[in-house]
Amino acid sequence: MTNPSNQANPGTALVTGASSGIGATYADRLARRGYDLVLVARNVSRLDALAERLRAETGRTIEVLPADLGDKADLARIEQRIADDASLTFFVNNAGLSLQGDTLDNEPDEIERIVGINVTAAARLAIAAGRAFGARGRGAIVNTASVLGVDYDFYEGVYAGSKAFLIALSRNIAARVRDKGVRAQALLPGATRTEIWELAGKDVNAFPAEWVMEVGDLVDAGLIGLDRGEEVTIPPLADESLWTAFEDARLAMKGKLSNRDVAARYHEPVGA
Repeated sequence: MTNPSNQANPGTALVTGASSGIGATYADRLARRGYDLVLVARNVSRLDALAERLRAETGRTIEVLPADLGDKADLARIEQRIADDASLTFFVNNAGLSLQGDTLDNEPDEIERIVGINVTAAARLAIAAGRAFGARGRGAIVNTASVLGVDYDFYEGVYAGSKAFLIALSRNIAARVRDKGVRAQALLPGATRTEIWELAGKDVNAFPAEWVMEVGDLVDAGLIGLDRGEEVTIPPLADESLWTAFEDARLAMKGKLSNRDVAARYHEPVGA
């Protein structure tokens, strides 16, 4: 795969959740690779500060586009921007929420809010980017998922489930755009030092220090994985053969998961 930084005019990157953490770091790295930026988040003051710094440091054109992706009108506006702006060649689908408490501790409104951002908005924007970039024959999509999408019994279940959804969606889109000159990557961070922990009422420092990755290291590894053509990138996983074995087991079930006949192990009732 060609490294985008080697292109004279890589285009414009749109980053959601760009006001802090992973999104802000992607904005920094992509501006230094020569991309102009469209920064999307709710916190206008933080977006403005980031845009001002990156303009001064990189000379790139930086647009601030405030939006709450839980709001239908705002979501539709960003979706339309992806569809209409032919300069866009990179989309970082990073906006996300985490819940306070454990799986059974949250109220319906809180559950609906996280599903609206992590599932509905993420899906609509990823699909909009896949459709637009595929038609243009160029582009890259990074979907910020999580290792919790595979290790789903470790943490709060709605968040983990939303990230499992995004992994599945990202891989499905990747299969449909890879022959059109478009790359789609699911990025699976482990514990990473960002504000999402504090916002969810959790202390990232309560984890063993060797578990917690710095956000710059995560994003740099994610971009290396993307440059290499990886459709799933797991920066904290040292032994890649574990993921390969997981994938091999999944692929071994293909063609065997739908059958007219019930599996033999279910022929005898319990206690028979």
